[in-house]
Amino acid sequence: MPDQIADNVIAMIKKSAASNGADSALGHDEITAATELTSLGIDSLGLADILWEIEEAYGIRIEVSTVDDWSNLQSVGDLVEAVRGLAAKEV
Repeated sequence: MPDQIADNVIAMIKKSAASNGADSALGHDEITAATELTSLGIDSLGLADILWEIEEAYGIRIEVSTVDDWSNLQSVGDLVEAVRGLAAKEV
């Protein structure tokens, strides 16, 4: 069964990585849940942009106001799980 949340989040990450020139170093099809965000050239500002786009798409609020919150979002899978949990609360 397709995972729509994962697919959407990965698409948003690909868009951000491409705008940072990372897609030349890493093919689009190679981004998986295990992919580290830093390997895509996504820094804290880029991650904030992705989080805003996800919040808008899913009508959720992702709280990342502390260093611990940011450090918990290391991989694509971490971000997908955070979105999945918050989206489930909104239903």
